[in-house]
Amino acid sequence: MSDTAPARRHDSNLRDRVAIVTGAGSGIGRAVACMMAARGAAVGVLDLDAATAEETVRTITAAGGRAAAWGVDVSRSDALDAAVTGVVRDFGPLDVMVNNAGVLDGYFNVDEMDEQLWRRVIDIDLTSVFLGCKRALREMLPRGRGRIVNMASVAGLNGTGGGAAYIAAKHGVVGLTRQMAVTYGARGITVNAVCPGAVMTGLRQNSQDILGPGVPDMSRRGVAVSEDQVRALIPAGVRGDVDDIASAVCFLASDEAGYVNGHTMVVDGGWRAK
Repeated sequence: MSDTAPARRHDSNLRDRVAIVTGAGSGIGRAVACMMAARGAAVGVLDLDAATAEETVRTITAAGGRAAAWGVDVSRSDALDAAVTGVVRDFGPLDVMVNNAGVLDGYFNVDEMDEQLWRRVIDIDLTSVFLGCKRALREMLPRGRGRIVNMASVAGLNGTGGGAAYIAAKHGVVGLTRQMAVTYGARGITVNAVCPGAVMTGLRQNSQDILGPGVPDMSRRGVAVSEDQVRALIPAGVRGDVDDIASAVCFLASDEAGYVNGHTMVVDGGWRAK
């Protein structure tokens, strides 16, 4: 910044913002929704499981925040469109879209994975992000401002951390984020991604429930299953928690991140630095 450049006011809170968080019924999505609400945003809580979305809303409202729940399959454009329309109707113009919904793929390689599982994981983990971005742009482009934050993964940066479908999808999320940042940055919209590392959530079981009984048990497959594996993989020596990820998302949604665009923010305790 030059000596003559005007100072810009940054505000880390989200007061008077309207945000949508997908996959907000549990895990990282719930933590993001709760933290955004605590910082002043009105939050549309979207999840495939309406009951868990309602539970997140109860947590937010009990703490004095504003939120409403929608049970929605975000891989379906019609369902997502209806939910976003409802959020805007109830809370006002959309400021922040967090495309967080996702599932694991069982850590299955190409020779182990059937086509149905591949398509379902890609639909949930990548197509839903495209649909969420596209729907958010309908609200943001006419106003010339907005923040989009996409949940990728350290598995979106190289060839480990998931199976074939999950890694392909998360690489796609990173690529989509960068393409959109280049395309829409000059129109007032920032698009960034967060890449979590080993974070303790119920994602394995949730993924198993969503994908159905035809998917083999994934509870002990993959990396960072045991605490010994975590200590061996991660320089910090411990797992992250959901608030570590939520803090990164809230930063990218804030005024302080106004010049951060097309970035993949890695939050992994140093795992990918090795």
